[in-house]
Amino acid sequence: MLYEGSCHCGNVAFAVEGEFTEALDCNCSLCRRRGGLLAFVPREKLVLKTPEDDLSTYTFNRHVIKHHFCANCGIAPFGEGVAPNGAAVASINLRCIPAIDLGALKVTPYDGQAR
Repeated sequence: MLYEGSCHCGNVAFAVEGEFTEALDCNCSLCRRRGGLLAFVPREKLVLKTPEDDLSTYTFNRHVIKHHFCANCGIAPFGEGVAPNGAAVASINLRCIPAIDLGALKVTPYDGQAR
């Protein structure tokens, strides 16, 4: 299924293909503060609908995940990284996709704090 998502103000908009029934609730120092619910897809399943220049990016810890956010409204709709198998992945903040029923998701805690 193809979903449309964005930050709050719409400066960062995307389309993503996937079946989203589950999400991770990470407790790392960044995720616990921003409150995202994450799902991962192959990077090619994410299409940016706005100019790449509209992305602001933050990295921390090992600096391997590019946490993208909107400099205007501050919302972080997705990130990019590499899976353990070497494949490029995108982490989608499912809270940024209005068509997803967040109450229907199976939410699994993830101990990112320990990593």
